[in-house]
Amino acid sequence: MAKWDNMLSMLWMLRFGRKLTAAQIADNLEISVRTVYRYIDALCASGVPVVAESGHDGGIRILESFEETPLFFNSVEMKALVDAFKFAEGAGYPYTEELESALKKVENGLHEEQRHELSLQASGLDVISPARPSSVVPLLRDLEQAAQDGRTVRISYRKANVEETGERDIDPYGLAYDRNEWYVVAFCHRSQAERIFRVDRIGLLEPTDARFEKPERFSASAYFRDQSEREREADGPMTVILIEGEPDTLSEVCGHWHLRHYLTERTDREARFLIDVPTMNKYLPKYLMTFGTAISIREPLELKLRVRELAYEIAKHYDNDLD
Repeated sequence: MAKWDNMLSMLWMLRFGRKLTAAQIADNLEISVRTVYRYIDALCASGVPVVAESGHDGGIRILESFEETPLFFNSVEMKALVDAFKFAEGAGYPYTEELESALKKVENGLHEEQRHELSLQASGLDVISPARPSSVVPLLRDLEQAAQDGRTVRISYRKANVEETGERDIDPYGLAYDRNEWYVVAFCHRSQAERIFRVDRIGLLEPTDARFEKPERFSASAYFRDQSEREREADGPMTVILIEGEPDTLSEVCGHWHLRHYLTERTDREARFLIDVPTMNKYLPKYLMTFGTAISIREPLELKLRVRELAYEIAKHYDNDLD
């Protein structure tokens, strides 16, 4: 164990005024008695009143007047905290600055040796964050606050592949982060139904005077799952889709936030889905085209033909452009 891991273990052994000999501590931690006394000096320097009493009834203990034990983390726990901050920062977490401030407070309580080793351990992991509009962080804060306050907000929203924005009032129920994107699940007053909105497509947000009550025990992640389940039961005949490809590419296809719910069988080089035909025709051709020749659609023929048609349309577009 690292030095501070042993110190933490020693601190817990001595809690509640328990008295132990240096030999007992050394035997329990599998270290030398000399090292035990070095740890005592280090704990005392950290503000922990450790007392070493000699004699027949002697031993090592913590003064009973010491009521609050300083916060200690072992090396792996500290690395996990630093790595978690990196993931939060990469995800665009709206309270990254506050999280960084809290982490610095913890790090300030470490010894120089601890900080150095933590720097070495935490330097091996980086999180590459996607580019996001600078407005996303304040939008996330405002949406979360509106959800807590039960306040209706007015937003301007741009749908996918549409340049113009539309204005609508929504009751934000909760935020969700999925596949590098932030979403808000809300009740849309215009459509009179619950809807999912991508936060980076929200232009402006203004609070209104209207109030709402969020459904009891609402969960954004549960709503995502339920939405996918409902879409699986869309009207229309079912068909089997068989896709071949390299393992990593197939994992990306199978991990799609919606398509993953239709997966029925998966091997290293083959994935089988059971999906209703209307959903297949609406979503899959353009999505599967993004993988190019990295995958091969084996079934059904209808899907293969549609992807081929789209590829031909793109090729024809650029042939004309060359003229």
